[in-house]
Amino acid sequence: MRQRERLRAENKRMHQPSCRMNHDEYQLLLHASSVCRMSVAGFLAHSALKAARDLEHTEAEIATRREMVSELFALRRALGQIGNNLNQVTTVLNSGADAPHAKAVLDAVMRTAKRVEDFTQRYVETETPAG
Repeated sequence: MRQRERLRAENKRMHQPSCRMNHDEYQLLLHASSVCRMSVAGFLAHSALKAARDLEHTEAEIATRREMVSELFALRRALGQIGNNLNQVTTVLNSGADAPHAKAVLDAVMRTAKRVEDFTQRYVETETPAG
């Protein structure tokens, strides 16, 4: 194997940033760098610099990701509240009493199911490459 050419002093990489990853993220990084036949450090430098050179795209991607995470947490809260309400309606109905708020709870289930469907559709459109 041919040894790679050394960088001239003015191009030499002098800074060594650091980041933390969980196990799954690190395994993904190892796999990606291996597929690209690059060292982990080289892959990180290449990827970070590519993102830094295209800030409009990078910023939009990060904003979209944050928006998706926020919506996921909101959906999780909504589903938890609806689950609570459904349990209360079930308890009331099983006791033989009338549950006048059952329709409102079912409507909330339908609205939240629609939100989940809309979110999923937006996510699929965001993650699907154009072409």
